[in-house]
Amino acid sequence: MATRGTTSDSFFGTFGSPNRTSHQRWVICSLLFFATVIAYVDRGVIAYLEKFLEGIIPGLNSVRYGYILAAFQAAYAIGMVVAGGVTDRLGTRRAFAIAIGLWSVAAMLPGAAFSVVTFGIAMFLLGLGEAANFPACIKTIAEWFPKRERALATGIFNSGANIGNIVVPLVVPTLVVLVSWRGAFVVTGGAGIVWLIGWLLYYRRPELHRSVSKSELELILSDPAESLNRVPWSRVLPCRETWAFAIGKFLTDPIWWFYLFWLPRYLQSTFGLSLASDRLPLVAVYSISTVGSIGGGWISSGLLKAGKSANVSRKTAMLICALCVLPVLAAPYIHHLWVVVGLVGLATAAHQGWSANLFTLPSDVFPKAAVASVIGIGGMSGAIGGVLLQVATGYIVKFTHSYVPLFVTACVAYLLALAAIHGIMPKLAPAEIAS
Repeated sequence: MATRGTTSDSFFGTFGSPNRTSHQRWVICSLLFFATVIAYVDRGVIAYLEKFLEGIIPGLNSVRYGYILAAFQAAYAIGMVVAGGVTDRLGTRRAFAIAIGLWSVAAMLPGAAFSVVTFGIAMFLLGLGEAANFPACIKTIAEWFPKRERALATGIFNSGANIGNIVVPLVVPTLVVLVSWRGAFVVTGGAGIVWLIGWLLYYRRPELHRSVSKSELELILSDPAESLNRVPWSRVLPCRETWAFAIGKFLTDPIWWFYLFWLPRYLQSTFGLSLASDRLPLVAVYSISTVGSIGGGWISSGLLKAGKSANVSRKTAMLICALCVLPVLAAPYIHHLWVVVGLVGLATAAHQGWSANLFTLPSDVFPKAAVASVIGIGGMSGAIGGVLLQVATGYIVKFTHSYVPLFVTACVAYLLALAAIHGIMPKLAPAEIAS
């Protein structure tokens, strides 16, 4: 076991007590939660303002908006592979600091954009930076939590996505009034710099963190010992477990991106809402989805505590979530705003519960040193699926004026993904990594 750090190892180290049980792993989880909130605020501003910007940015329409989003997700795909390897190589503290510094600056750049192309460039850079968020978060969870707590911890930090989506409609209209739409991008992007300062001051690995008590450290390290050597993505790519995770992400990540980037436009165009009047419906959707993020982790963690295997626990939770998505198929046929909000809210909640368990699969079957690389590969796969769906959505909306094909896709994707995951990985056994 590594030696504990000196006082200089942690800005807050002197406040720890060796005689008291600490809960620092949940403080770390809260940092990951706020990082995820910031990431989703930064990427959500353009989705919320898109209809508004159509009257300001020359040539902006649904098809070109789809290409702007495709630029973000193409960069996200590239960044996911790079971010996973860099996180494993540099460690979460340094890698996360570099990433959030990059994406905070990139999030401000749309405030200087004046055309579709310059918006696309800004979103491409944002995608590169934000790609590190989930690989770094999942690796941090693997370092700070025993396996039996990881799904719950993942669900908690992942619920930051919902809170970020809630913050956008509550804050952005006010920022537009106070500092203009350009200033809104600058202010929201600047929040990441504040988080970065706190991260650098506070974060250390648990065995080097003086605020971690002996009993908490024993809990964190209670799983069987693993090799801490870095495992490059080229060694995990041939593993069938990697492909199971990647296929799951390819089929279901684009659905979340569809809700994130197109739901404001859908509600505004279908129900005639404005920037001010669509606040409450969007807040309601993502408030509902927060329950799913934590609930999905709670279901599998509860089954584990009841003595069920990780395989049964994770997949049962994912099946429940996949079934809860099905009612969203009725959304495009219903013309009552709040019924649609309820259906989409249930679907986004189910996605977040699904995601909490899907993200936990790599840490169930891979050593900690390989987790970020596997997450990066899966994230790249999900982003590639997102690129395809963003471009397709732009054309579908423009030429058919219908969202029915998109809701059908959203309805069936999760059951198909679960069938593929179970077919490729029927048991959650340790992955065999080539030497």
